[in-house]
Amino acid sequence: MISQETVQRIINSINVLEVVGDFVQLKRRGANYLGLCPFHGEKTPSFTVSPSKEIYKCFGCGKSGNSISFLMEHEKLGYAEALRWLAKKYNIEIQETEVDPEYKERQQTADSLYIINQYAQKYFAEQLWENEMGQAVAYSYLQQRGFTDETMRKFGLGYCLNERDAFTKDALHNQYNKELLLKTGLVSQRDYGLQDNYRDRIIFPIHNHIGKIIGFGARLIKNRDNAPKYINTPENELYVKSKILYGIYFARQAIEKRDECLLVEGYTDVISLNQAGVENVVASGGTSLTPDQLRLIKRYTKHLTILYDGDAAGIKAALRGLDLALAEGLYVRLVLLPNGEDPDSYVQKVGKDEFNEYINNNKKDFILFQTELALKEAGNDSQKRSEVVNRIAESISKIDKAEDFSRQQDYIRQSASLLKVDEEGLINLVNKYIREKLQKEQRKNLPDQSPLQEAETMPDEVVDANLALLLTNELQERAVVKSLLLYGLLPLQEESEETVAQFIFNSLENFHFDNTELEKVYLLYKSWYDAGLEPTEKSFVYYPDEALNRLVISLLEFPYEISPKWEEMIQSRRMSDIEQSRKDANLSVSYFKLRKLKQMLEQNQQELEHEKDPLVQQQLIELHIELKKFEREITSVLGTVILK
Repeated sequence: MISQETVQRIINSINVLEVVGDFVQLKRRGANYLGLCPFHGEKTPSFTVSPSKEIYKCFGCGKSGNSISFLMEHEKLGYAEALRWLAKKYNIEIQETEVDPEYKERQQTADSLYIINQYAQKYFAEQLWENEMGQAVAYSYLQQRGFTDETMRKFGLGYCLNERDAFTKDALHNQYNKELLLKTGLVSQRDYGLQDNYRDRIIFPIHNHIGKIIGFGARLIKNRDNAPKYINTPENELYVKSKILYGIYFARQAIEKRDECLLVEGYTDVISLNQAGVENVVASGGTSLTPDQLRLIKRYTKHLTILYDGDAAGIKAALRGLDLALAEGLYVRLVLLPNGEDPDSYVQKVGKDEFNEYINNNKKDFILFQTELALKEAGNDSQKRSEVVNRIAESISKIDKAEDFSRQQDYIRQSASLLKVDEEGLINLVNKYIREKLQKEQRKNLPDQSPLQEAETMPDEVVDANLALLLTNELQERAVVKSLLLYGLLPLQEESEETVAQFIFNSLENFHFDNTELEKVYLLYKSWYDAGLEPTEKSFVYYPDEALNRLVISLLEFPYEISPKWEEMIQSRRMSDIEQSRKDANLSVSYFKLRKLKQMLEQNQQELEHEKDPLVQQQLIELHIELKKFEREITSVLGTVILK
């Protein structure tokens, strides 16, 4: 784990202009820089970088963030990987923190496995290209399969000799650790000692999404009794089958560009399609899709097309896991290839253009395909048809994100027609599954909730009014936190010792935030400030809490672009930073307090209207007078007349 001192050194060295500038051509526009967005195709630049705020924002697609999030999004790196990228760029030596011995051992093992895998790939490739037996057996086999030299080298294919321990001897001679060799699965222990595990097999290196070799697949060239056709690396610190998609490293850019991922079953399918020019393809290794694999696909696209060459039974089994894809927000399509064809054979038979045309013309929506298949199987059995309706309703209920509402309704309409059921009834059934899911999550998240503590149902007009009030409160709360971030360390007045931060903290001592995330930023700033630190925008822009980080970036985002001429024209008229900070802080705090007082007055009025006890009524009236007094004091500062 990277030490906090190293992380801070990296963050202090970051220049968003330099980092983004490595990938995007930028031109100066006033105080900011402008370029073509790397996240979506555009001809007119709308991607803006602010060196002073250390953030970027695309006004076309809406993506925004800091240098680290840019690398994570553009290069598909994890947080730690992005930090290491930056450390290399700024020549910063990475220091690791003291971690528990087990974690440290796992990390050291993982690093060692990477090294062994790299060595093994090079060794097997040499046997394919330079060994006579490799040329005669493996190379000729791959040629017969239609693979070119360029393709074989691109995917790093190799060959393990048909000898008992040729690789093992070479590895031990080069002083690789015996236990680690066993962990990789490259060698195995027998009564007579260590031996090669992949003898007389084609070797397929398996890369992770950043190109590191994490394991191998090994395919028999000649059939042998009781020998599996394929052997894969056993699970270890690097190789976790449920998180792996073969070919993802070679496909990631093409997937993003085409905004679609093709999923096949085998290694040779991926290689053949790639060679033919269909590069947006990965393989699941013949297993049902897992949540981790789906999230890996979702990094690059929301559109998944699965190519099947199996029979109906195999397809039905594979469909079971695809509800997970809907829950992840993916759009899933299925394509059944012509009888007797798999992706490898079919693309070699018809070529890239006809293959793509077939895929585009034969895509079937997952839910509708599942509905048709299930109905065909159910026949006229009313019980089975009822089960189909429930199964389809449950699948549709997985599409529960607000942005996918119209998609969900479209599925309901089409499925109701196919199932020959009432559309309203299907809507109710889908909603039933959604409610059950929500109730299950609520019970899990609120284990201490008493059955007696049931919330009363409020009328829609009350909900709408409360929502409007909440939104208004949030606007004032955002303004206060933004003033704190931008001006907190500046003096409130010329030659004053009181800072804007102190003024805000003193002014809001008895108030709280409705938005807990904004309050978290506010309290974090206050804790740092009280500890004698000097929090800056950068302290929060690069804060490791992703939700808080995104919130701060949204507060600092520039809402519009200022033209160079306007920038020059107003330059001489600008207030000083201290004048601006004082004005913004005063206004933000005043409107914040005014909104809170307004809310308290309304609550007090409601209590007064319903209170029957004269003594309590008098107390509420006195409170109302005090609140109105505070309200007048604030409005006199703002110069605002309150009519109600």
